[in-house]
Amino acid sequence: MATGRIDALACRGYRPTMTGIVDDIIELFATKGREPYGEDVSVAEHGLQCAALADREGADEALVVAALLHDVGHLIEDPDDRFGVHRHDVGGAAFLARHFQEAVVAPVRLHVAAKRYRVAADPGYAARLSAASTHTLAHQGGPMSPDEVVAFEAEPHREAALRLREWDDSGKIEGLTVAPVEAYRDRMRRLLVV
Repeated sequence: MATGRIDALACRGYRPTMTGIVDDIIELFATKGREPYGEDVSVAEHGLQCAALADREGADEALVVAALLHDVGHLIEDPDDRFGVHRHDVGGAAFLARHFQEAVVAPVRLHVAAKRYRVAADPGYAARLSAASTHTLAHQGGPMSPDEVVAFEAEPHREAALRLREWDDSGKIEGLTVAPVEAYRDRMRRLLVV
């Protein structure tokens, strides 16, 4: 079940203003984002590192924000275990879909599927996953079946999800200095559904 200020407000019919939801997300990063989830970095540090990687590679604004917010499901739901929320892609995408454009939501929704796809398509990929990512893979359906691979390859947002997956795997460096979440405020605002 989802918890936290954002979902509590949403359950009461809260409709955030353009700045309200962005402020709420920044607050989530500052509060719940500092909690551990089985990686060497916090959820907030991880999201910020992924966004920095996306920026460095010249990703468009929506994909940078997707990289920043791809693990928001860990912040709005109760963890399944010490590795966080196994299906954080589902809850995170559902939350983001209420506020952000599809170009932000789709890569978030598909980043776990991209991991499952990569494990199925590249035999060496699984060995490169972190311990936490390996653990959650077992709870996320494991490698895709051949039919799931075909369906994923037909997904229009597949390339964005695979790029996000690369940053997701790389953005786990303890002590790395990157821009704070506030640096993404204007970009998040521009991608809201109004």
